[in-house]
Parts: sequence; C-alpha cells; structure tokens
Amino acid sequence: MNGPPLLDRRFAARPDRLRDIRSAVAEAAGRLGCADRIVQDVVLAVDEACQNIIRHAYRGLGGDIVVQLGGEPGRLVVRLIDFAPPVEPARIVPRALDDLRPGGLGTHFIRTVMDDVAFLPPPPGAGNLLQMVKWIGGAS
Repeated sequence: MNGPPLLDRRFAARPDRLRDIRSAVAEAAGRLGCADRIVQDVVLAVDEACQNIIRHAYRGLGGDIVVQLGGEPGRLVVRLIDFAPPVEPARIVPRALDDLRPGGLGTHFIRTVMDDVAFLPPPPGAGNLLQMVKWIGGAS
C-alpha cells in the first residue's frame, strides 16, 4: 500500500463483528471514490475472507483481525492480518463448483470478484497476511 491506509482497524474475530467490518470497508472504499459495484465486490470478498479466518484459522476460538484498506494508482488494496497459526496457501483452494453442498465457495467468490489475491509474509507477531487487490480504473 502506498501511503497510510484509509482504514486500519483491529476487530475481534467473531461472527457478530462481521457487520462492523463490512460497514467499515464499504465506507473506506466509498471514500476512495469506488463505484457501487466495486464497493459491493470488495465487501463480499472481505466478508468471505473474514469468515474463513474466524472458522478455519481461529477455529471459532477467537482472536483478532486487522483490516487495512488503501489506494494506489488505479487499485484498491485490502490487507487482512490475523494472529492465528500460519496457513499453507497451497491448501486453500475452492471446492469444485459442481460439488453441490452448503459452504466451501468463499475462496471461489473472493477470486472471482477480486483481481489479485495473495498471501504475503505477515508482519512480526502475526500469523497470516492476505492481500486482495481490485482494479478501480485510472492510472496503473
């Protein structure tokens, strides 16, 4: 992220905080001047990723998620930092779409609505850092 993020906030990793996370992300993306469709896509991706952090990284036992959102020329960048044990990115793959059953499509949704999704080295003391990028137009 170039410069300070528009959003840099720590949330408890609990399902009842997802509404607050969605609201904060929508407000920050709106301040960046994103179109409504882009805001909706980013909110969906962040919500799905946070649900995965709560369910799979923390296994529902609680912890924190740091949500950062900032802009770069032509891009919106979201970083989610957790303090759970590190994940193995190669193991995080979407379920086949023809496997019809509840759940398991979050990573598919994230990769569909975002332009780039990658795990980066986390900052000291953190377990994982997921970066998601959405192209928003303008200079690149």
